[in-house]
Amino acid sequence: MSSEKVTITVRLVRSFEHRNFRPVVYHDVNVNQSVKEFLKFLQNDALKIIHQAHGAKSNDLVVSLDNDDQLMLKEASTLKEAGVAHETEMAFFKREDYETFKKNPVAIW
Repeated sequence: MSSEKVTITVRLVRSFEHRNFRPVVYHDVNVNQSVKEFLKFLQNDALKIIHQAHGAKSNDLVVSLDNDDQLMLKEASTLKEAGVAHETEMAFFKREDYETFKKNPVAIW
């Protein structure tokens, strides 16, 4: 397995309602590792692509609630197969909190 390294940003989402998250930059991430391996590194739950270099950004401040089938990373895929490339930005969150917020997406300021 070749070692293709990229820099990515992961938003560690604490609260969807309060739009509370912390961006963390990871350098030298091997995109040929599985999403499951990377999740284990992050201490599990869900990852979703937010933005890729030279791509359009969502207007949502934390994470877009659209295109889960394309943007939610699947554990069996490698990061590369899931679409992760250099300067990809992702959100890391508790899946249960995301699904609850998605049913009633009201932000509390």
